[in-house]
Amino acid sequence: MSRAFIFGAGESVPMRAVPEPGDFVIAADGGMRYLNTLGIKPDLVIGDFDSSEEPDRGEIIKLPVEKDDTDSVFAVRYCLEHGFGEIHIYGGTGGRFDHTIANIQILSYIAEHGSCGYLYSPEMVMTVIRGELSIKPTGIFSVFSLGGTSHGVSITGGFYEMHDGEISSSFPIGVSNHSVGKPITVSAGDGTLLVMWADHGKAAETFREY
Repeated sequence: MSRAFIFGAGESVPMRAVPEPGDFVIAADGGMRYLNTLGIKPDLVIGDFDSSEEPDRGEIIKLPVEKDDTDSVFAVRYCLEHGFGEIHIYGGTGGRFDHTIANIQILSYIAEHGSCGYLYSPEMVMTVIRGELSIKPTGIFSVFSLGGTSHGVSITGGFYEMHDGEISSSFPIGVSNHSVGKPITVSAGDGTLLVMWADHGKAAETFREY
């Protein structure tokens, strides 16, 4: 599956999934500073450069300061339009909390368009599914519904299991579950689920179905 990596201007986090030859790397405005610390050269720089200096070389898409899309949303749209099946977002948490919420919503947008999105914080990995996800975390994981009530929800392999249940966006019944050393599968008959799990430097193995 083709992969794209988007680096934003948020907090630096441990690298789990790492860009490899053939992957596409985007710096979203201030994300260029993030990439400089990693010694990674982006394939594309996108932004309005209201909080960072515009690069003087390389492929650049300059956006207007006043716009509906954030730099990260524009970068995600670019990835979807170019057919990337996995989109990994670093530097999308920390700082302003509204930006973190916006990037979680971006995960939902990615899922709606049939791709897999991952957002990394210092201690958690987040993704949004509209089907099934299997992971092998080593600690805490949580499942939330986005946008109303998700029906036909099953969570197997964790300490707390659910079979053909419901998770509402107004009650966090899926928070603070934890691994018991077995693969964990999360699925929903309908609805959109945010799944997040503790990760201290090494990404859990994942398998998804849509």
